Amino acid sequence: MKLEQFDFYLPEELIAQTPLLKRDTSKLLCVDRKNNSHEHKVFSDIIDYFNSGDTLVLNNTRVMPARLYGAKKDTGAAIEVLLLKNLGHNDWECLVKPAKRIKEGSIVSFGDGIMEAVCTKVLDDGFRHFEFIYEGIFQERLDELGTMPLPPYIKERLTDKERYQTVYSKEIGSSAAPTAGLHFTNELLDRIKEKGVNIAYLTLHVGLGTFRPVAVENIEDHDMHSEYYTLDEKTAELINKTKENGGRVFSVGTTSTRTLETIARDNNGKIVAASGWTNIFIYPGFEFKCVDGLITNFHLPKSSLIMLVSAFASKEIIMNAYNEATKNKYRFFSFGDAMLIKKEK
Repeated sequence: MKLEQFDFYLPEELIAQTPLLKRDTSKLLCVDRKNNSHEHKVFSDIIDYFNSGDTLVLNNTRVMPARLYGAKKDTGAAIEVLLLKNLGHNDWECLVKPAKRIKEGSIVSFGDGIMEAVCTKVLDDGFRHFEFIYEGIFQERLDELGTMPLPPYIKERLTDKERYQTVYSKEIGSSAAPTAGLHFTNELLDRIKEKGVNIAYLTLHVGLGTFRPVAVENIEDHDMHSEYYTLDEKTAELINKTKENGGRVFSVGTTSTRTLETIARDNNGKIVAASGWTNIFIYPGFEFKCVDGLITNFHLPKSSLIMLVSAFASKEIIMNAYNEATKNKYRFFSFGDAMLIKKEK
């Protein structure tokens, strides 16, 4: 398939720059795959689409304040470092700006020497490996010195860091939020549970690659980024029982979907406790083995994320839905509105 097939026009004013005051007041576009129709709702109405015995799967990753501003120790030059992947102990793969200033052995100082990073390896495209040197606990130093790594299309300053976290975030490790989950409140989740819907959790640490547009003309040639996931025995058992009892599995976000479909692909459609790296690339033609319903945001043109939702519904249905959303002034991307896509049994 051609990359151009996943392009669409989006007026810049529809890119949400700040979160809404109340999480679950976002608009919700409900897409019926059977007849390609749409319903315009508010996110809190999503409870009406779940039945007792269904399972809602959430990604409980927590975003690190992964963007650090420091200075090169020998020259004082300003350096920005974005933590991407823990390589073990105090070693991290990072993205650096301006990268040309950082060679192997270069030292970057943060917070007037509270923490330092020594470059141990130079990679292409601004990527570097660093060893971090500090006293105390790394996460505490990061909380003290780091800022939230908001996507490049968000220009406004985020006053409340927690608004770029889901209310159920727990496992620290992401460079970006699993944004479909930002719409849920604790109160809404309680109401969903009271309806007899199971709530299950997995972890996938979202990497920077989630913002990268696909750059190849033929999407089959795209090299997908890898992300680390964990799913425990309790969640696996809950999902399998849901399926056996005729319930539906609703995945919150593309990250949960990629995790579930990775595990189902590798285990003949069953979900088992598992952890590891996945670079699964889901695009039209992919056969879903686990997910029956998908809750997601509105994604960037030509991104792997819009390809995933197009695989779940169809390219035509998704493009129609995006046109409908644009026409009705829906808010797009990380702090934007939501979409529910149901898959018929």
